[in-house]
Amino acid sequence: MWWFAYPAIGVVAGFFAGLLGIGGGGIIVPMLALAYAGQGLPAEHILHLAVGTGMATILFTSVASVRAHAKRDAVRWDIVKSLTPGILLGGLLGSSLTRLVPARAFAVFFVLIIYVAAIQILIEFRPSASGRIPGRLGMFGVGVAISGVAALAAIGGAFMSIPFMLWCGIPLLSAIGTAATIGFPIALAGSIGYVLAGLGQSLPAWTLGYIYLPGLFGLTAASVVMAPVGAAAAHRMPTRRLRQVFCGVMMILATRLLWKLWQP
Repeated sequence: MWWFAYPAIGVVAGFFAGLLGIGGGGIIVPMLALAYAGQGLPAEHILHLAVGTGMATILFTSVASVRAHAKRDAVRWDIVKSLTPGILLGGLLGSSLTRLVPARAFAVFFVLIIYVAAIQILIEFRPSASGRIPGRLGMFGVGVAISGVAALAAIGGAFMSIPFMLWCGIPLLSAIGTAATIGFPIALAGSIGYVLAGLGQSLPAWTLGYIYLPGLFGLTAASVVMAPVGAAAAHRMPTRRLRQVFCGVMMILATRLLWKLWQP
């Protein structure tokens, strides 16, 4: 019966992703963790499974977003090309090394990242164009940093990549489209890393490494259907106020997750 919870989570995440353009990791991971705990999955692997599954969903949900931005010529493919090598390395390292991180420490990292991302969204942080695009080595390092951090919270890294591109003088719409596009290699590298990290672990049935397949399929099917509904509703609803509420919910859920995992 718990399998029915995953499409329900996907409905919520997909709707708000379409409505507000906010990645689902901040709300998917805490809700998945609660569902996994209720289902009786091993407590020491719950957060790793939630983040790994959340990262894998981005592989599917990002495709439609990339196509939409590409049709509007809002993707800087030169930036995508220069960031991708570092993104692949950073995502693989960040996710595959999580098997060495205890659940409580992992929860602290997750909550801190979600808080930073939520605060940036709430204050609409947009740095001035005071820098320029780094060279090849610099872009490689930026890609490693963005993907490595994103892999710890199952997010596409937009809260880091968009401010970076704005600082480099990239127009906002192009920065958003490019950030959505690099979300795919971030998810690809992160998903592979979580599969590798979970190999050899004592995990329940229906898992591929740290990816819980019932959660992945249920979430993906529902979120892909609901994202266009949310996008259509964005033209009729007060998205700024809803964005504030959503970010507040993200922070509350992340804090509750940390509190729950910290209990003896």
